[in-house]
Amino acid sequence: MPRTEAPIGAEHFIPPGARELDELKAAAAHCEGCELHQNATQTVFGRGAADARVVFVGEQPGDIEDQKGLPFVGPAGRLLREAVDDSGIDPGNVYITNAVKHFRFELRGKRRIHQSPGPAHITACRPWLVAEFAQLRPELLVVLGATAAKALLGPSFRVTRSRGQLMPWPASAQHPEDFPVAELQALATIHPSAVLRADDRDAAYRSLVDDLKVAATALA
Repeated sequence: MPRTEAPIGAEHFIPPGARELDELKAAAAHCEGCELHQNATQTVFGRGAADARVVFVGEQPGDIEDQKGLPFVGPAGRLLREAVDDSGIDPGNVYITNAVKHFRFELRGKRRIHQSPGPAHITACRPWLVAEFAQLRPELLVVLGATAAKALLGPSFRVTRSRGQLMPWPASAQHPEDFPVAELQALATIHPSAVLRADDRDAAYRSLVDDLKVAATALA
């Protein structure tokens, strides 16, 4: 069973003076900033263009991502890629990552069932997002779902209330001093996994694409 003491935080594992995303990714492989590393297969760091104009931030890796070591390669990831294409965003301009870099789950028999990360996990893993943004400096941030919104936009932000709206950064940010990116805009939408769970998947998918079209227009 994982230890229950307070997380020490990822900042202790980030190499000082890192100049490339590959340096951060290599260091993240050894992160023990919270207890989630004990049961997860591996750290799942972000991936995409180093000069990406838009950064997508989701919740955490899922079971497939945990096994493959890549973000958004399971069913939700495939759906997100389709939505990006349908929205008109150039995939070559995208970097994608998660607010929490280890898979949190509970065992039910042989199945690993997703559990949402808690506030302590979000806080412990936040320095990786800060370090990624320091390297990327994108024009647009797309927040996918409630966990990413809490990490970046604050605990009072509600995706269902403000989705699909362009927001100026840093006015919308939680601790904006952590993300000193000039002329950045933010947009929140649902996590693609919510589309997969929806009673009317077609309608949920269309609404996701509509939100991303707002992002595509901003980039244009």
